[in-house]
Formats: sequence, structure tokens, C-alpha cells
Amino acid sequence: MNPFKTLFKHTFVYGLATVLPRMLSFLLVPLYTKLFSDSDYGIITLVFSYLIFFNVILSYGMETTVFRFFTKQDQKGKVVSTATLSILFSSLLFLVFSIIFNAEISTALDLNAYHYKLIVWVLFFDAICVIPFAYLRINKKSIRYAVIKIINVVINLNLGLNLFLLLKLPTWKNDFEFLNRIYVADFRIEYIFISFVISSGLTFLLLSPFFLKLKYQFDPKLWKSMMKYALPVLIAGLAFSINETLDKILLNYLLPENIAKSQVGVYGACYKLAMFMTLFATAYRLGIEPFFFSHSQTKNPKKAYALVTKYFVICGIFILLFVVVFIDYLKLIIQNDVFYEALGVVPILLLANLCLGIYHNLSVWYKITDRTRFGAIISSIGAIVTLAINIIFIPLYGFKASAIATLCAYGSMMLLSYTLGQKYYKIKYPLKRLAIYTLLGITFSALSFYLFREQVWIGVLFIFGYLILAYSFEKRELLHYLKKT
Repeated sequence: MNPFKTLFKHTFVYGLATVLPRMLSFLLVPLYTKLFSDSDYGIITLVFSYLIFFNVILSYGMETTVFRFFTKQDQKGKVVSTATLSILFSSLLFLVFSIIFNAEISTALDLNAYHYKLIVWVLFFDAICVIPFAYLRINKKSIRYAVIKIINVVINLNLGLNLFLLLKLPTWKNDFEFLNRIYVADFRIEYIFISFVISSGLTFLLLSPFFLKLKYQFDPKLWKSMMKYALPVLIAGLAFSINETLDKILLNYLLPENIAKSQVGVYGACYKLAMFMTLFATAYRLGIEPFFFSHSQTKNPKKAYALVTKYFVICGIFILLFVVVFIDYLKLIIQNDVFYEALGVVPILLLANLCLGIYHNLSVWYKITDRTRFGAIISSIGAIVTLAINIIFIPLYGFKASAIATLCAYGSMMLLSYTLGQKYYKIKYPLKRLAIYTLLGITFSALSFYLFREQVWIGVLFIFGYLILAYSFEKRELLHYLKKT
């Protein structure tokens, strides 16, 4: 089968697995912004930021490491088993430590102790499911991967439990005695985190056949080699989580206490509108990472890497334009006008996440040449940029500084990865064409947002103009690969 069709198939399925559940949970944004004040929503945003940060620590690069060693080692079962046992041990250690020192840790993080106790269980279940999900991706079980991810939200009820606990329980409690027993007044934020514990626990149960069938073998020598590969990936992951989440945490710490949570809340709500680009880039990354490794031994892998990068940029620019043009319709997802204060940062965040997606494409050079330390270095530089801009400018400009910091961080990482990649694993990317698409997309987006925001039809013309141009440039090549079997 045409490898590009295979890539598209798996990216599409992973996209369903990633985008659909998050889009369903995205439906909770109207609920949250209607029921909660900006300050309470700021608390929820902070907790989710910590979840992302700790998820990276608890997986410590083992997902990417399993991909790499699975393609290199003859004893593939031992690779999976060693990684699984490593994650199980470290996750149990984290769970016990967090329970014992709950009060101290929650105080240090400026979280409610009960909130922290709940998210610890979410983190535990998420961590031990990392290798089973990676195993499904390695074996191209994208359908099963997608089904479990979607069940996680749809049937179980990360979405359903939120709706039940926040909307129905308060009204049904007087009609049903057993509901009255579980109802607690002023417990709405806690109900959200309880629903996530149940969600993560169900995911673990759905993946339990993996643990039952696994032949548990731990190879210390193999583990040391895997950790040597994984640690730079962990550093890179930590740097990424700093870029993605630390802005909300720093807003909480650096702004005056009386406005900090509300500023985190309005920024977090409008950040959700940039999620369309994030979801696209995430789905694509899930499909492209196995493609990088499996395609590295083919006749002309560099040509393939350049090609998929070009089409990623084309699609990413389209998403940027679409969201910016229709932003005044999409913002209606947020049910409280007070949150619109941060709407102006959405185009900046969209562009930032496009840069991040391009960076993921460019990162192929250090992953397939086993130079993962460069990934750690590049990401660390991005994290330093994030920290510096946020710490210096948040007290002056608030969340606007955070959005600019995100763009500067991801933009610098993208450019640095390209420069180093041309030195160690040179790929001839179609730079002129990529520059045309990018400049056109940014120009059209800026005009739509700042000059023609009231005239949506002009923005629609911009979108069609961009698509017609892209199709005229790529028509011959695109038809060639679509016909290829």
C-alpha cells in the first residue's frame, strides 16, 4: 500500500481518537464557563496544567523509546515488558509518595489538598496506560486505539459524568434517596476531578488484557540502554510541558492574588479556541512518529519527510485561517462575556501551535539518528524563552505576555531544529513554497482579524483564495500520490 495513504489512514484514525474525545470534552467549555466564575475556572485550568506537566514526568520518554527499540531489537517482547515494568514501579512509587505527603505537595502547588488527592489517581492510571497505548500504535492497531480513547469519553463518561454530576444531580437529589446521599453542596469543582478519576480508571480496565497477556521480563542491561535514550526525551518533554502549561501557573504566581485566578480563567478559556490547531498537530504527530521510524530504511526517506511536512503546513495554514475568520462564531462556545477579554491572543496561539507542529515534522532528524539529546537541548531553549518572557512581562502585560512567549518559544524551536537538521541530516524542504503558504496565511489572518472582522465574507474569500492557490501548486503531485497503490 502507498505509504502516504497508510500515513493518512492512521493519522485520520488517530485524529478521531484524539480529536473526537477532546471535541466532546470541548462541549464542556460552555458548561464550565456558564456554571463557574472566571476565578473558579482558573482553578480548573491550573489543575489541568499540572496534569499535563506530571504526565510527562511519569512517562519519562518511554513511549518514544519503545518505538525506537522495538524497531531495533530482535527480542521485541522484552522491550515492551521492560518498559512496562519500569513504568509500573515508578508509578506506584509516585502514588505512595503523593498519598503520604499530600498536604505538603498540595500546599507547594497552591492546590486544594483534596483536589490533589484526586488528580494523583488520574496521573497514576494515565501513566500505566502509556505503554499499552504505544504497543497498539506500534502494531498499527489504530482502530482499537481509537475505540478505547473514544469509549473513555463517550461511554464512560468523562463527558456524561460531568453533565450528570453538575447539572442533573442537584435537581434529581430530592427525587431519589440514593442520589441525595451522594450529593454534596458546593462540590462542583470536585465532581469534575472525580469524573476524570473514573474515566482514567475505565481506560485502564479496557487495556487490562495487555497486562494479562504480557510476559513479564525485566532486562537490566536493556533498561539502562532504554533510559539513556529516554532521558533526553524526558527533558524535551518537560521543556514542552513548560511551554504548554507553565504560562497558566506563572500567571497564578506572578499576578496580584486578587486577580490571578480570574486572569488564568479567561486566558484558559480563550486558549481552548486555539485547540483546533493543537488537535490537528497532535493527531498528526501520533501518526507520523511510527512513520518516521518505519520509513527510515526505505529507498528515499528524505523525500517522504519533506513531502509530509509540506502538506502539514498546507493543512495547518487552512486551520489557522478558518478559526480566525470564524472566531466570532466559535467564541459562542464560551458562555460568559467576561471570558472574551483574552480573545485577542487566539490568533497568536494558533500560529504558535502551527510552529510546534512544524517542529514535530522537523524533529525527524534527531529521532532516527539517535541524537535525542538535541531534542532536549532545543526544547530546553524553548523553555528558557518561555520562562524569561513570562517572568519579565507577565507583571506588565498579563496573559498577552504568555501568548507572545508561546509563539516565541515554538518559533525559535522550529528554526533551531531546521538549522541543526540541515547539518546532521539534510533534507531538501520546499522552502520557497512553504514561505509563500505561511506568509499568505499570516497576512490573510491578520487582515481578517484586525481589518475585516465584521465582514466575514471577505475572510471566506481569503480562505477560498488560499485553497485555490495551494491546489494549483500541488495538483499534479497530489493526484500522483493519490492514484499510487
